[in-house]
Amino acid sequence: MDGSPAPTPPTRTTSFLEIQRRTTEPIEDEESNAPNEDDRPASSNGSAHIRMESPVRPRLPKRNTNRGASSKSISEALRMARSREEQETLLGEHEEADDDGCYPPRKNADPTVPNPHADLPVYTTIHKIRRLVIASIDDPYSNEQLKSPRMNVAIVRPLIDHLYDPDDVSVVFCLLVNRAQFLREQSYQAHHQTVNITRASLCEIVAGRILRRFDEDHEGRSGLLMLAHVLVAGFEPFQNGPEDIVRQNRTEPHWTVRWKLARSEYQRMLTALEVAIVTEAKGFLATSACQKIVENVYRGRIIYTPTSFIDILPDHYKNRGITLYDPRRAPILNQYRLIVPRTRSIIETCQFVILLVLYVLTMTMKARHTGPDHLKFRVLELVFVVYAIGWNLDEIASITEHGWTVHTENLWSFLDIAFVVIFWTYFGVRVHGLTHHDTEYSVLADQILAMGAPVLLPRLAFCLMSDNMLFISLRAMMADFTFLTVLACWCFGGFILAMAWLSEGQEGFLKHTVITISKWMLWIWFGLDGTGIQRSVEMHWFLGPLLMIMFAFLGNTLFLTILVAMLSNTYNNLSRNATAEIEFRRAVLTFEGVKSDAIFAYRPPFNVLALVFLLPLKFLLTPRWFHKVNITAVRILNAPILLIISWYERAYLWKRTARNNLSPSPRNRTWLSVWERFGAHGDLQAVFDADPPQEVLDEMDDIDDVLTNDWSDGRDYLSVLRARRGSRSVSEASGVFSGFSRSRSRMNGFRRRGTRDLPEPDGTDGNAAGSEDV
Repeated sequence: MDGSPAPTPPTRTTSFLEIQRRTTEPIEDEESNAPNEDDRPASSNGSAHIRMESPVRPRLPKRNTNRGASSKSISEALRMARSREEQETLLGEHEEADDDGCYPPRKNADPTVPNPHADLPVYTTIHKIRRLVIASIDDPYSNEQLKSPRMNVAIVRPLIDHLYDPDDVSVVFCLLVNRAQFLREQSYQAHHQTVNITRASLCEIVAGRILRRFDEDHEGRSGLLMLAHVLVAGFEPFQNGPEDIVRQNRTEPHWTVRWKLARSEYQRMLTALEVAIVTEAKGFLATSACQKIVENVYRGRIIYTPTSFIDILPDHYKNRGITLYDPRRAPILNQYRLIVPRTRSIIETCQFVILLVLYVLTMTMKARHTGPDHLKFRVLELVFVVYAIGWNLDEIASITEHGWTVHTENLWSFLDIAFVVIFWTYFGVRVHGLTHHDTEYSVLADQILAMGAPVLLPRLAFCLMSDNMLFISLRAMMADFTFLTVLACWCFGGFILAMAWLSEGQEGFLKHTVITISKWMLWIWFGLDGTGIQRSVEMHWFLGPLLMIMFAFLGNTLFLTILVAMLSNTYNNLSRNATAEIEFRRAVLTFEGVKSDAIFAYRPPFNVLALVFLLPLKFLLTPRWFHKVNITAVRILNAPILLIISWYERAYLWKRTARNNLSPSPRNRTWLSVWERFGAHGDLQAVFDADPPQEVLDEMDDIDDVLTNDWSDGRDYLSVLRARRGSRSVSEASGVFSGFSRSRSRMNGFRRRGTRDLPEPDGTDGNAAGSEDV
């Protein structure tokens, strides 16, 4: 990793002040000892030209990369296509997984595996990247300017070449950590705001490019695992830092570790995917390499033990690391498949539908009963309350799993939190009314519970259409609308107080209450009624109408105009980056769906029973016996679900290996694709159904060798290509000239024959002239 101590460019240990000093010094030509033109004496007539050398940005030394040219040959493109398909197909017979379905299989019978990245210098890399980015960016640039070819050559590409290391998977994590720091600094330092935003954007761009290079340089299933380690492996920001620095910042274990609510070996560990979500690096998350891992983790092809902040019911006896999952080798009742993001999403949707049905039935039953029995606590309401408590426990566990910041990035998190508040308010009031036999509190509890309908019904739409751009925009616009509404109520509160004080009579009593005046102003605000303007003379003959008219101008005209402009701008920004927004929400759903807490393996309301009975056993049993009790209970309670998951994944989790590697399997063809084969354009599909034979592939390799190697004897691209095509007349009946890619001598013979077949520029036959040239 250490660069050679060449005088120019600077080594990796060179300070950035020295780098900047070298850029201002005149650059001498090392290959020639000729003096500079500035050192030559002026001419006799006294005219001298001053030449100023433009400062040259120093090149950062490259690390040990095996990166070749950027252009890809035909064979390399086919190889990469086969590699991508290999990553999506089931493991072969020669690739054995262990009894848990994990590939590569474990080396021993230990329940946990050591951290394979414990030796990486994460702390040093973080601060090295920070110094590099600060030295590279001194002025603010937009994202379009950072992605321009000029900035790519001057800044982005040197950073990528210097930072990329095939053996260091923590570089992407360190770049995203620096992005988080630059975004934090821009909120505290207004005079450096745009510069820090530019530096944060540069970290995101470089992280995406390095991740793509990891994807291109590592192929097959080993490459898929390597890419997964880059994104979902846990790293600690102080990893391998100086001992005194670590000692000052980590004096004692975290309180979650002391209370046995988190794993000590994963204390303070974060993943690159989590940091990207927290910093809203939507461009990074929308890259194809990142989405490849997100999709595989979402479907459960890649499994790993996630890091968590708090586990309500921790069971960390087993830790298999990052592996591929083979359902054929795994047990039929595999309880870990209950926390796969796709399975977890389907189960959560079913749980919410059950909650919604119980809610509607409970409220409908109360509306049908009249008389003294209307407020009785019935069996259906009891079922709803018990199930809702389990659903709320699942929601609270989701918040504590990865923290408040990650949970609020979910599309429907604000609706879930609103229903949690409504339910517990209803539950407290309802219990108080039943305990004291107070009918007023019971009626109030039913009224509070009725407020959950505007929350639960839209939440179902958010679940079923989570990729719809309308709902994604609606969530962002709700945040802007809430902020602007609160700010307007704060500012317009002075109008309410002024008109309330104006309505005091001679006796000191208010003619109109604050609530009445607020109602009139609200009608004026939304343009519903002008009663407030008509009744304002009752407060004061001149000041009352003056205040009302001023509020009408400011509220109904100015405020609503600003609100519409703000919401339109928000929607336009989101729709302009619709793909990045959708991929960002999908990454949030995937990351939050991978659960480590054992409480998520129990369906409501069984999770409440598990919390009551199993949590005390955690402190009484050994980790091994607690794990056995936990998985036994999970398998018994979820046996039908686990059987369905096992059957589905054995048939559809991976793509089956077909006879043609570069085309879809016949089993995956839909009835619509089969119907299209009978149409007028059926050959457009049929041409890709069969894999090209080996002789066609050899011919493509021949063309690639001719055009990429120095065998053209100075001829241009078109002449060589015409010569290659003309050689088919002397080949066999198949028209394939595959032998020339095997031997240079055969290629020389092909070149001579192709030269004779080429016409001369004047239109005459080139056989006679060509024979002399040969």
